[in-house]
Formats: sequence, C-alpha cells, structure tokens
Amino acid sequence: MSTFTFQKHLSRRAMLRGAGISLGLPLLEAMTPAFAAVKETKQAKRFVGMSLALGLHNPNLVPEGSGRTYKPSRYLAGIQDLRGDFTVVSGSSHPGVTGGHTAEGSIFSACPNARGSTTRNTISLDQLMAKHLGHETRFPSLVLNTNSQTSPSYTENGTMIPAENSAMKLFTRLFVNDTPAEQERQAELIRQGRSVMDVVGAEAKSLQRELGAGDRDKLDAWFTSVRDLEQRLAANEAWTHKPKPKVALKPPTQIPRDNEVEVDRIFLDIIHMALATDSTRFITLHVTGNNVQGIEGVDESYHTLSHHGMDADKLEQLALVEQGVINTWAAFLRKLKTDKLLDDTMVLLTSNLGNASSHDNKNMPVLFAGGGFKHGQHLAFDQKDNYPLPNLYLSMLHRLGMQDESFATSTGGMSGLEVA
Repeated sequence: MSTFTFQKHLSRRAMLRGAGISLGLPLLEAMTPAFAAVKETKQAKRFVGMSLALGLHNPNLVPEGSGRTYKPSRYLAGIQDLRGDFTVVSGSSHPGVTGGHTAEGSIFSACPNARGSTTRNTISLDQLMAKHLGHETRFPSLVLNTNSQTSPSYTENGTMIPAENSAMKLFTRLFVNDTPAEQERQAELIRQGRSVMDVVGAEAKSLQRELGAGDRDKLDAWFTSVRDLEQRLAANEAWTHKPKPKVALKPPTQIPRDNEVEVDRIFLDIIHMALATDSTRFITLHVTGNNVQGIEGVDESYHTLSHHGMDADKLEQLALVEQGVINTWAAFLRKLKTDKLLDDTMVLLTSNLGNASSHDNKNMPVLFAGGGFKHGQHLAFDQKDNYPLPNLYLSMLHRLGMQDESFATSTGGMSGLEVA
C-alpha cells in the first residue's frame, strides 16, 4: 500500500517529503478541481532594479497621507500621469543591515551585515530570478553600473558580479552581431568551460565516498550548482550562432560625464530595448556617478550634495539632481507602458541609504511599479520601527511563479500589496 494517499483536492503547492527532501509536485489531474474556482492571473515575467548609491531626500519623496488618497510630494508631483502604475513605500528597510555606504551589497540581497568581517553576502534577488528563469533568453541577466564595476548583484556563494559600466559596450553586446570567427571563439570557450565542469564533477563524485554525511551534503549542494552552470553554458553555446535583434535605437557615441542623470537615461533607453527585444528579463542598474555639474543650477558634486547637512543651497541643488533621476525613471516607465511591457515587468527604484547625509540605512526610498499589482497608493509604515522590505522581494518572487517560502529576513509577502 502506498505510504501516502491523495486527498480529494490537492493544493497547488503540495509536496512530497521524505528522507529530508521536499519536492514540489507537478500539475496533476487530481489538482484540477481545486483550481477550477480560482481565477487565473497573468504572471509577471521581468524585473528591473535601479539602485541609487546616494539615496533620495525623503522629505521631498515621501507623500503626505497614506493609501490611495495621498498627496503627491515634490518629487512625485510631475509624474502623476503614472500614479496608477506605481506604489510609494515609506518606513521600510532591510532588518539587520547597517554600515552606511558599505551596505550597498545588501540592496537586493537584504543580507544582514553583508559587509561585516564575520559574514558574507547571499544571493541577490535578480540572480535568484535569473537562476530559475533566465535560461529562456540570450542573456540570463544584465548587471549594470553607470560609472564603476561595483554592483549589488551577488551569486549564491556571496560573490559580487562585476557590472558593465560602458553603455557603448552594452549596446554592442546586445545588438551588434559578432563575426563568425568571434562566434566560434565564444562557442569554443563555452565548450572548454563545460569540459572543465565534467572533470571537476567526476572528482567531486570520487571525493563524496571519502567524506562524512555533513560534508557530503555540502558537496552535493555544490555539485548541484555545477550541474546548473553546465546547463547555462549549454544554453549560451546555442545562442552564439543566433543573430541578435535589429533595433532602431542608435548606439550611444557620446556619454556626458558631467551629467549623471543623462547617463541614467542612456542606460535606461538601452534597458528598455533589451526588454522589448526579449534579450533578457532580469536587470540591475546601480547609479554611482558623481558628476552632475552639467545640470543647470548645479555646481557641486553629487556626493557633496548628498551630505547636505540641511544646508538650504545644497538641498536645492540636490533636489534638481534627484528630480532628474525620478523624471528619467518615470520616462522609462512610460516607454514600457507604451510597449505594453509594464504590466509584466516589475520595476523597483531604491537605495541602501534612507538618509545619505547621516549614512542612515533605515527608511529606504522605495518606488515600485508594474508587474500586475494594484498600484496608485502610498504604503506608509512606521518610520521608527521599519517594515521589512524583503517582504516586497518575496512578493515579487511569487509574481514570477516562484514558490519560495522566504527571502533573506522576510516575514511573508508585502502587506497591502495586492495583485490586480
């Protein structure tokens, strides 16, 4: 007799459990009656995370009031045509994350004390998504930075993924076909990588027989990641000989290095086209440029202005820069909306700094758009006892169809955020 029996209706998340292993069941006929009364909803497909190294001045960002009747703040007043497409979140942060600027590594991983001497980072949201769903596109993910190679994107073993910081190289990588010789060179490198994985894998199997149970478990987890890498390499080899999409967007030939907002726009234009051509579905863009003197009315560096100390002149200049960032982000949303991509693309604008002037990691600025959620609201949480922002990350994973029980320090899905 079977060790388990089916109930009348199986839940969608029914599990087989045994010997310490849990496996999610595929969609079975026994589950169909349970789904019959459930309205099918379109899942989100994409994620774009834009992170700001120098934060946003919350008094200019956070609206008055909460819910759907909030009064727009200074920064949001000019983008109210998109009001129904985004949610403002205040009073939230990553539990256990401190360290001012050094907390950048936790923006998308939410790993407590990620840069501390006794801990290391964990996988970031975008890379978790790409690990499970990135195989369907030419590029499983894009990790970008407007100025340097640092990024808040981390692998499973806590390694930072260096960012692409050249808009021209990014455009070429996405939309300019390689020569046949270059295609073959890339394919050969991939094949060599796979052969290395085969050798390492064989050695790992041999080693397993000599280890204790605890070490065998650790090695098995590692070996699983090796097999996952093999599959990604195989997929990449198939893409090397496929033509890249042709786009009307012209390559960026001149980058205005005295205007970080304009650099943001250039990167977001390329990101928009990458999504429109389905070249990738998971992207992070970290904004780190310091030169903003090319913006009219601004004569100091971005970093200097972020450490305003409540000086009125610096605050006014900072507002010009940050308003530009908000407006550029909004223009990106409008393009996605025009192309009917916004409903299935989750777009997050945030920073590890809630107050850059004092290096405070509480009360992170959060604007969240798209993805098929009911927006047009201000989710106002406690400014002193912050709500866990990882809850939003868990809600995003669920919208992609991933059934993770938690993400980092999450306590559940985000309160007040509902699917449309």
